Amino acid sequence: MSCPMPAPPALKDLPKVAGDLKSELEAFKATNLKNADTQEKIVLPSAEDVAAEKNEKALIQGIEHFEKTKLKHTETQEKNPLPDKEVVLQEKTHQNLLGGVEHFDKTTMKHTTTTEKVVLPDSEVIQLEKGQRQLISGIENFDSSKLKHAETCEKNPLPTKEIIDQEKSA
Repeated sequence: MSCPMPAPPALKDLPKVAGDLKSELEAFKATNLKNADTQEKIVLPSAEDVAAEKNEKALIQGIEHFEKTKLKHTETQEKNPLPDKEVVLQEKTHQNLLGGVEHFDKTTMKHTTTTEKVVLPDSEVIQLEKGQRQLISGIENFDSSKLKHAETCEKNPLPTKEIIDQEKSA
């Protein structure tokens, strides 16, 4: 049984094409096209990739079709190594210390009162600190505008070149 071909659409149902586009399409010549080489960008896998894929497939197939009847029954032995004497002794000592601290009888302790002594500096030290603070504030707040201008006169001038040459020659 063959399927009947659908009837072609009527002219009125076809999409309308703009006049200028229609004239361009009718005037188009295939000879105006430039020749171009096509480059296929499908990269084939290398021989290494194919070999790796075959290897992986074989491995997966081996796992899927593995026969469990070929396995041998084994007994699992759980080994729990016991600690040596030193570790046991350390643990006992640690447990005894913790037990002694946790179960300590506080009633056997003697009552004591703590006295806090606040040592204040004597008046002599306080006066020294006040004097130092006044000295520092005097330096920081010094008004340099109260200073008088003074001329400096050299009392020990340096020797001139001629004097040095005379002393060398003498």
